[in-house]
Amino acid sequence: MSPLRERIIAIRERIARASDRVGRHPASVTLVAVTKTVPVERIREAADAGLTDFGENYVQEAMPKLAAIGPGVRWHFIGHLQSNKAKFVVGAFHLVHSVDSASLAKELAKRARNAGVVQDILIEVRIDPAETKSGVLPEALPELADAILALPNLRLRGLMGMPPLFADPEQARPYFRRLRELSDVLPAACRQDLSMGMSGDFEVAIEEGATIVRVGTAIFGPRS
Repeated sequence: MSPLRERIIAIRERIARASDRVGRHPASVTLVAVTKTVPVERIREAADAGLTDFGENYVQEAMPKLAAIGPGVRWHFIGHLQSNKAKFVVGAFHLVHSVDSASLAKELAKRARNAGVVQDILIEVRIDPAETKSGVLPEALPELADAILALPNLRLRGLMGMPPLFADPEQARPYFRRLRELSDVLPAACRQDLSMGMSGDFEVAIEEGATIVRVGTAIFGPRS
């Protein structure tokens, strides 16, 4: 068995144990393999090992990979998205995790309407107070959600957030809990997903309600 396949099995076992601790079924958690800087051959190997969901941060890096991998997997756009790149994302990605402004939402809705598709999205909330982080401020979330719900061709499924990086994953727990609490401002139909948790803290995120975890390094190893 290849080291990559062994790591995927180990991560799925950790997801199952974290789910069990809080009385959840492991199938309620989607594992998104983050493929930033990962070559196509390694992505194919991960797909052959059973992974079905992959996440990319940059449009220019993602599009050749989508074309090379072809059908049979689901792609998630998880990085900061500029409005002028929306035309490349709509319809190509199963889920856009990083909608953080009404202007971006309007552009996505326009592109989705033109393409005749309904684009699933998450609102990215800035739960890390650092000024350099992306995401809508928590206090502005209700207004942005209302603006999105008024747009055609977009389907709001929930929230995404990233806590500060901690050596101890337990320190991230209050941030994950905060994001879960913030999701209560959304209508029930829009509380399908919470995208939170990465390689270092995904088990805590699952315990706090994550339905999507974004794992890169723990699957593919350190990035070059």
